[in-house]
Amino acid sequence: MRLEKCWFCSSTVYPGHGIQFVRNDAKIFRFCRSKCHKNFKMKRNPRKVKWTKAYRRLHGKDMTQDSTFEFERKRNRPERYDRNVAENTLRAIKTIDKIRMAREARHHAMRMKGKKTIEQKAAVKELEQSIHMVKAPLALQQEPSLTLPKIKVSVSQPLAEENRMEE
Repeated sequence: MRLEKCWFCSSTVYPGHGIQFVRNDAKIFRFCRSKCHKNFKMKRNPRKVKWTKAYRRLHGKDMTQDSTFEFERKRNRPERYDRNVAENTLRAIKTIDKIRMAREARHHAMRMKGKKTIEQKAAVKELEQSIHMVKAPLALQQEPSLTLPKIKVSVSQPLAEENRMEE
């Protein structure tokens, strides 16, 4: 399937669509629709008509150096493949995949680094609150080694609360 470009607006002309005009000097002009054909017959300059691609490129509205334009040029040419380049590319893809996995693992390890201490503190706190469920209260009083050591935490309180506690 051969896709042509409209001479006036630079849009694609699909097979079976548009109008083709052949001038006396055998130059072929293809148009996507009658609007472009009429503007051509009225001798309008596509660089001065605001809705055309030529105008947009000239006035900086569209990207002029876009990689998609290069693909459009290359499409009609058959590509040659070099076996060595393809082999090196496949090897590079494997190494890039290994690097990506290592980075992901490192990122995960960095995110989880402080989690172990937080989990241990939560477990100690839960054990302190519910130690009576594990051992009977009398056994805890007889054997102090079963209880967890008390951790002293100093909490600063506002002066208003301290005055209330004293009274």
